[in-house]
Amino acid sequence: MKRNIVTLFLSIACIAGLSAQGIEFFHGKWSEALEKAKAEDKLIFVDAYASWCGPCKRMSSQVFPDPKSGAFYNASFVCLKIDMEKPENADFADKYPVGSYPTLLFIDSEGKIVLKEVGYRDVDPFLALGKKALGKNTNSADYERMYNEGNRDPQFLYKYVGVLNRLGTPSLKITNEYLATQTDLNSDFNLRFILEGATEADSRVFDLLLKNKDKIAALAGPDAVKSKIELACKNTVKKAISFKDEALLKEAKNKMKAGSPDRAAAFGYESDLAYYTATKEVKQYLKVAGSYQKAVIKSNASLQHEFVISMLRAFPEDVKVLESAEKMAKSAAENGGLPEYYMTLAGIYKMQGNKLKAKTTAQKAIELIGDKDNGMKARIEYFLNGLG
Repeated sequence: MKRNIVTLFLSIACIAGLSAQGIEFFHGKWSEALEKAKAEDKLIFVDAYASWCGPCKRMSSQVFPDPKSGAFYNASFVCLKIDMEKPENADFADKYPVGSYPTLLFIDSEGKIVLKEVGYRDVDPFLALGKKALGKNTNSADYERMYNEGNRDPQFLYKYVGVLNRLGTPSLKITNEYLATQTDLNSDFNLRFILEGATEADSRVFDLLLKNKDKIAALAGPDAVKSKIELACKNTVKKAISFKDEALLKEAKNKMKAGSPDRAAAFGYESDLAYYTATKEVKQYLKVAGSYQKAVIKSNASLQHEFVISMLRAFPEDVKVLESAEKMAKSAAENGGLPEYYMTLAGIYKMQGNKLKAKTTAQKAIELIGDKDNGMKARIEYFLNGLG
């Protein structure tokens, strides 16, 4: 029952566009998206939708805001949402006509369609669809065959490592083998190879990235280096979680401090919270959560609400977590005054068994909505009906 309650008010939060961990959609022109895709060597993912389309709305509220969708699609694609029936998008609609909504398009930097699929996808099938598009674009099987046949041309190896990275497949072995043959690691090509190959913070390649950070930034740009440092550190956090190894967690945080000190504090909190969520260590989680609230969130209502959502996802049935979430959700509601903030608080009250507070708080949310959002109001009314 508690998980059903969590699902309900998380869906309300997503309708309000409050998930900061989902897909980050590019807001520039189509020509700019093509340039960005070419510069970053990525495919473009286009959500071709219509404003009246129900399944499109479901994907926007339930699938795109999901952290798993965000983590994969933000790293792998330049992402756009295009309303195919708006006059300003007529040229795009003429070039890429669709017959049903949503249509999910994967297009390369030259404007060629790599994959086109129609219809709603839940999170996992949506991730599988993205991986399918990457596989079609990379010809990874050909690269693997050529590598196994002995091709060790540096340009080929560089491209192969890039293909593996975009597919989320381990590539460190190939990078290490290539760099071991090199006597001059300071050439422009080898510096770019180090940048591409530094996929994990707990690796010699990453140490080379840190050592040559300024030189590589001069070649590829500081943003590319900064993004790679954070991605590699996140991958090591994932490894720490997989092996339940706090030493790896500590190494990831230390490497982030060395490579991107301006992000190190927030990254440390985020990594600890992810680790203790995965290992189900509630006591440690709450300790870090308290420090995170004081140092980062403070009295910012939006950040308070987002963090409450993450707490409820992490430990939806823990009494102490609920108590902490209740205090922060109440502060967010009172300071922010948004109906979705009150609904999150109402959901917590229901999970705690306090139906009276849940009812009055949900009614407050409806009052704040007025006639603005019938979709959200319907979900709140469903919530109220469940209170009896």
